[in-house]
Amino acid sequence: MTAPLSRDGFARLTGVSRETLDRLEAYVALLRSWNRRINLVGRATIGDVWRRHILDSWQLQAQLDPERRPLVDIGSGAGLPGLVLAILGAPAVHLIEADLRKAAFLAEALRVTGTSAKLWPKRSDRIAPFPAAFITARAVAPLPDLLDLAEPFLDTHSICLFLKGKSVEDELTLAAKAWKMRIARLSSCSDPSGTLLRLESLTREPRAGVG
Repeated sequence: MTAPLSRDGFARLTGVSRETLDRLEAYVALLRSWNRRINLVGRATIGDVWRRHILDSWQLQAQLDPERRPLVDIGSGAGLPGLVLAILGAPAVHLIEADLRKAAFLAEALRVTGTSAKLWPKRSDRIAPFPAAFITARAVAPLPDLLDLAEPFLDTHSICLFLKGKSVEDELTLAAKAWKMRIARLSSCSDPSGTLLRLESLTREPRAGVG
């Protein structure tokens, strides 16, 4: 069994600055505290929080271009990966979370860590559509449903970065019935069974009987 990743171990793996590490540690402390009262992350994962949640979110940073914005994080929940990416310096992050208890956690986490991001405490379909350079999500919905949620924020240059588990190939097969896309599968650095999906050039296939 792999030993839990420590704060210092995370720092050695990623090379983040001391200031960023301190802000991540403040986030982790808040997550541990709130998770006792509301289900933000699985309780079995909190003992390895630096690997299962912080490193898992950090790996998306390499896929971002700081010159391109905004980033929309769908179903932010505990702020994974969107809030962590904002702490790491991603610009113009939008956190969408309809559960008001989780949205309250996100608001407090933004305050405690001194992080700038736009919080939307509502369903994604209640937000006026706008184009996003990057769309992220983790543990929100199967890929076909997730792409439906992402659609209001897609344009021709949008890139979707979705953290997925063992069912990724089945989800891709189902999604291909409704969408054309360019797919890159990247091995997760935090979970041997995980995949980081990078989806580009997304266009919806014409619906039957339409057009």
